[in-house]
Amino acid sequence: MVAKRIIPCLDVKDGKTVKGINFLGLKEVGDPVELGAEYAAQGADELVYLDISATLEGRRTFTELVRAVAMRLDIPFTVGGGISSLADAARLLEAGADKVSINSAALRNPDLIGEIAGHFGSQFVVVAIDARTIDGRWLATTHGGSVQTDKELFSWAKESQERGAGEILFTSMDHDGTKKGYPCDTFAALCGSLSIPVIASGGAGNSEDIAKVLTDGKADAALAASIFHYGEITIPELKRYLAGRGIKVRL
Repeated sequence: MVAKRIIPCLDVKDGKTVKGINFLGLKEVGDPVELGAEYAAQGADELVYLDISATLEGRRTFTELVRAVAMRLDIPFTVGGGISSLADAARLLEAGADKVSINSAALRNPDLIGEIAGHFGSQFVVVAIDARTIDGRWLATTHGGSVQTDKELFSWAKESQERGAGEILFTSMDHDGTKKGYPCDTFAALCGSLSIPVIASGGAGNSEDIAKVLTDGKADAALAASIFHYGEITIPELKRYLAGRGIKVRL
C-alpha cells in the first residue's frame, strides 16, 4: 500500500503567505520560505506553493521565491499560479520546483497539459481544479475562484488525465477555510473515476477530517493550510493520529 501524503499548502500573495475563507478575506500568516522549511522539518511529505494572484493580476509566478524555497527544502514542492505556457513551466522547474500546478490556463487551453507532460513527463504536471456546487453540479472556476466556468469537475478531471496530467488537486471552494471537513462523497466518486492520484483540498478542521478524506474519501493525499498555519495541529501529531487509525503514512 502506498503511503498517504500530508501536504501543507502555502497561498502566496505579494511575497507573503496568506489564508482566507472561501478564497476571500485574506490574512498574512508568515514568510513562505521560513514556513516551508518549518513544515519540511516537521515531516511534511510535500508542499504546494500557489501564487494566488498571479493569474488574476496577469503576472507570471515569481521565480525568485521558487529558487529561495528550493535552496531550503529537501522535500518535493509544487508551484502554481500564472503558468500559461511551456516556457513558464520550464522556468519554474529549472528554478527548482518538482512539479507545476496549472488551473486557469489549462481550462483556457487544454492542450497545455499535454504540451508540458510531453516535454517533462506526466509526473511533473498537476492539474488543479477549484470548483463549487451550483444547482447540484460541481463546476470549475478560474482566476483564483473569481470566474465561473461551465466545466464540470468529473469530466474535466477525466479529460485532464487523458491529456497527460499526473495528479489532480481538487479544492472544494464550498469548504475552503471553513474547517468543517472535506466533501468525502465527492472525493470518493472522483478518485473512483480516475487512475491517477487525487489530492484533497478544502475544509480540513482537525485530524479526523483528514483521516476521513484519506479513507472514506479515498484521496491519495490531503492538503491543508489553516490548521497548520495557526498551529492547531502539528504534522507529527497528525501523522501519529493517522497511523493510530491504521492509515499508512511516513513517520
